[in-house]
Amino acid sequence: MEPLTPLAPDLWVATRPLPLIVGDIGTRMTVIRLPDGGLFLHSPVQLDAETQRALDAVGTVRCVVAPSKVHHFFVGAYGAAYPQARLFAAPGLPEKRTDVHFHAVLDDAPAPEWRGAIEQHLFRGAPALNEIVFFHPSSRTLLLTDLAFNMVRPPPMRRARMFVRLVGAVGRFGPHRFVRFLMRDRAAARESVRQILNWDFDRVVVTHGDVLETGGKQQLAAAFAFLG
Repeated sequence: MEPLTPLAPDLWVATRPLPLIVGDIGTRMTVIRLPDGGLFLHSPVQLDAETQRALDAVGTVRCVVAPSKVHHFFVGAYGAAYPQARLFAAPGLPEKRTDVHFHAVLDDAPAPEWRGAIEQHLFRGAPALNEIVFFHPSSRTLLLTDLAFNMVRPPPMRRARMFVRLVGAVGRFGPHRFVRFLMRDRAAARESVRQILNWDFDRVVVTHGDVLETGGKQQLAAAFAFLG
């Protein structure tokens, strides 16, 4: 497996194992090279020497983003390895991870570091997640964390297979049953989906499952149609 897989100019992903209590469902970091050569890291994977070398070969790590209240495991290691980088947190995460020094809390407004290169939106209606959705216009790529899985094939490990089948995440793109349950305010979630669909994206990078290379806008609309 390549430490970084290129998807488009200035866009890479790093796909890694993620052993959890429910089994290894895998995870993915997205890397965007900004116009100034700095790197924007979305949902960091575990940092090892090979990953660090690959990152250093394509740019300078400047922005490390924990995009939701549940995607934060490895952020601290990147802060230690790249002291010049700024760490960004989803709302509510700094209170949860008091051991990590975050420089800023994310909202709907892009940070100065990536303003004009990446757009973003705080998904409403699911406060347990507080996921920030990102859009990279130059590659027409949407970045999702847990709002949608794309488990084309079930994971190889038995426990993980049981989990994704239990929540209805196998063989489909979209939010599984537990994520739907977390959408406590469906009107707010529906409005967030409407705003996301205003972006001109085609590819969707998810952190769990396969990258959806094309048709992402249509599939996202269909996946969230249950909101009404």
